[in-house]
Amino acid sequence: MASGFFALFDDIATIMDDVAAMSKIATKKTAGILGDDLAVNAEKASGFISSRELPVLWAIGKGSLLNKLIILPIAFLLSAYLPFAIIIILVLGGVFLAFEGTEKIYEYLFPHQQSKTTITIQPLTKVEILALEKEKIKSAIVTDFILSVEIVIIALGSVIGKPILSQIIVVSIVAIIATIGVYGIVAIIVRMDEAGLMLIQRSTNENSLSKKIGNILVTALPKVIKSLSVIGTIALLLVAGGIFVHNIDFLHHLMPQLPSIIKEFLVGLTVGIIVLTIVSLFKKMIDRK
Repeated sequence: MASGFFALFDDIATIMDDVAAMSKIATKKTAGILGDDLAVNAEKASGFISSRELPVLWAIGKGSLLNKLIILPIAFLLSAYLPFAIIIILVLGGVFLAFEGTEKIYEYLFPHQQSKTTITIQPLTKVEILALEKEKIKSAIVTDFILSVEIVIIALGSVIGKPILSQIIVVSIVAIIATIGVYGIVAIIVRMDEAGLMLIQRSTNENSLSKKIGNILVTALPKVIKSLSVIGTIALLLVAGGIFVHNIDFLHHLMPQLPSIIKEFLVGLTVGIIVLTIVSLFKKMIDRK
């Protein structure tokens, strides 16, 4: 009886070890999307008055959690009854990621020329500010839904073929890390300038260390958000390329002499250029009609 009891504990420990190992792999594979998620949400959560930044971020975070509660059961059902659909969704998600990453590069290299217009700035009423805030929160939650689908499917793709219980635990862990980790870091980022301003105001000495740190934090915020955007763009192409290379046999055996990171980036960029070209031509055809 006692030996059976300890054997059960041993089995549970083995399962948890496997789950920890798989969770580590799944988290690494979703790291690129998490980087982009971080960059997008840092940008979406900034631009509000100081007192509204954290409430807005909290609202987006709750929406993100709800998104994952909707996505996870659907993903597990597909994994149990239509596992091949996971690969198809994974590759389609890779196409979207490649397009998104390439489009960001294109827009940076060839920015849209905006016509010069005279803008009259008028103070917004409280009702208008709240309406604008709601609209921005809604937009952020919709964007998060797309990124959450990608995170869940990529995590699920890394444990496909494993027991369904292991899949549920691993993907749920990744989803929780994605939500808490991303929005926790975003909260720190968007409050950087506020923390810096507080250090500056509390400092009485012009050359004090606290004032220097405060100035660094205030000036660093836009640079941090911009650098996250660049890192997120590169990560998008790497993740997309990785999806294609690992799930399409022809690409897997293509250019074996190249380091995997370069190969995945080039494949992601190539697919992105093809999709961007098709989408651009389609838009031009629609505009001509």
